[in-house]
Amino acid sequence: MTQVPQTPLVPNNSLITETPEEGRALAVMLARHSIHAMQGELETLKAGRALYAHDPEGLIAASHVIAVEFATVAAANNYWRAP
Repeated sequence: MTQVPQTPLVPNNSLITETPEEGRALAVMLARHSIHAMQGELETLKAGRALYAHDPEGLIAASHVIAVEFATVAAANNYWRAP
C-alpha cells in the first residue's frame, strides 16, 4: 500500500493568518491533514471517496469539521479585529 505523505498537522506551526479568507483556506487544509493522519493508506483513502462523495450526511459532517477548524483559526486570530 502507498502511504500518504506525512505533512505537519499545523503548517508553519501557526494558526495566524492575514485575512479571514486565508483562515478559511487554512481550516480546509487542517481538516485534510487530519484525515490523512488518520487514514494513511492512499488506496484506502481514495476508495472511500466513492462512498461519501454523494452522501449528503457525509458531506455535512465534513463541512462541520471544517467549520470547527475555522472557528479555532478565527479565535487564534482574534477574529481579525485590529488591535
